[in-house]
Amino acid sequence: MARRKKVYKDIQLSGIADKGLAVGRDAEGMVYFVDGAVPGDNVDVLVLRKKSSFRKGIVSQFNSLSDERVQAKCQHFGVCGGCKWQNLDYPAQLKYKEQAVKDAFKRLAKMDAEEYRPILGCERIFRYRNKMEYSFSYRRWVTKEEIDTGEDIDFGQAVGFHRAGSFDKVVQIEQCHLQDELSNTIRNHIHKLALEKNWSYYNSRDHVGFLRNLRVRNSTLGQWMLVVIFGEDRPDEIEFLLDNIKQNFPQVTSLHYVINQKKNDSIFDQDAHHYHGTQHLTERLGHLEYKIGPKSFFQTNSYQAEKLYGLVKEFANLKGDEIVYDLYTGLGSIALYLAQDCKKIIGIEEVPEAVNDARENKALNKIENAFFEVGDVKNEFNNKFVDKYGKADLIVVDPPRAGLHADVTKMLNQSDARTIIYVSCNPSTQARDIQLMDNYDIKILQPVDMFPHTHHIENIALLEKN
Repeated sequence: MARRKKVYKDIQLSGIADKGLAVGRDAEGMVYFVDGAVPGDNVDVLVLRKKSSFRKGIVSQFNSLSDERVQAKCQHFGVCGGCKWQNLDYPAQLKYKEQAVKDAFKRLAKMDAEEYRPILGCERIFRYRNKMEYSFSYRRWVTKEEIDTGEDIDFGQAVGFHRAGSFDKVVQIEQCHLQDELSNTIRNHIHKLALEKNWSYYNSRDHVGFLRNLRVRNSTLGQWMLVVIFGEDRPDEIEFLLDNIKQNFPQVTSLHYVINQKKNDSIFDQDAHHYHGTQHLTERLGHLEYKIGPKSFFQTNSYQAEKLYGLVKEFANLKGDEIVYDLYTGLGSIALYLAQDCKKIIGIEEVPEAVNDARENKALNKIENAFFEVGDVKNEFNNKFVDKYGKADLIVVDPPRAGLHADVTKMLNQSDARTIIYVSCNPSTQARDIQLMDNYDIKILQPVDMFPHTHHIENIALLEKN
């Protein structure tokens, strides 16, 4: 017989944690991570996971509600799982994100910065994303409220977002507030047309189905790109759908499609077929223009990206004669942003398509002192690389959420660069890495909120050689 889960009473929640969980303690000081609550709530917790140092669970009962609670704007809040903190007042979101960065460095890096700067919040807390990815599923997610009615339930096709923890079911999204409204209009139009045509949606269990994913991008210059991903190669239906999009949405300036018949959703190893309009989307950040292709990585919040790059430029404090490395350069967005202020800048990126984009953007902006290498940073960033390009005065790193490979951390610590700027979307792994770089001191920590209503935090660390 399974052991009955225990409810723990009177847990006062005081902060935010990873994946949108609230964190708090009981009277004895035990830490609780709780789903479904916000900081300031007092709750009883049904514990689902128990360790010696913490407990994790869901709300069994609310005893009192936080003064920082607000009414969520989205009709899908609490179901789709995308905006975990939409029911938390935005100034409070910033307060707790800023505190999370400080806590990560004190707990993991076991060191303080000389200066903790206040978090830089977003002016636009809705309609701020320039890219959304939707999934088509043969089976939609059904809510508990629907089940409790006792009525017959239609489990039919849906297009939207995967419910957290459910790989084969999708929450049907009518309106998402994160991208401009045209994104909703296009998605809903395709869904309506697909139902009329009786097109199948992807079944991730059996790996069959015609419509699989939809990628919608837009820029602050008013351009729109659509990439429709199909699970089956049906030329007549593909042509019909793409022509329909052309006719109904002249705002779409770049239209592509991908036929992805492998088991995972990634399209980096698939051919993107250009169907209509321009090959690229164009975005402007500060003094630069960037070409963005159907498979390009680019900061998802253009408005905050410009501010983020401005801060990196400020911290770099370049005089014009420096050699700069930009590790994990992506399509060279930071490298190109800094290029006019240094002698030369060299980026490393393991995705060949991203490096091609970087080189195209270098030519587009008539930049001659930026160079890009294809390869995994842990393999490319070594003494041979330094001999080829010269010792760096400044190194910028912007790795994935997992942080730096141990070999990269070691190489950075031994690099003798005057300054390192570590940009991270995960302050915990950032703090872990910096703790190992004992040749450097933390001068400034600057959090930047790129994604309101989510648990994600971007943080810039300025390190100087001690």
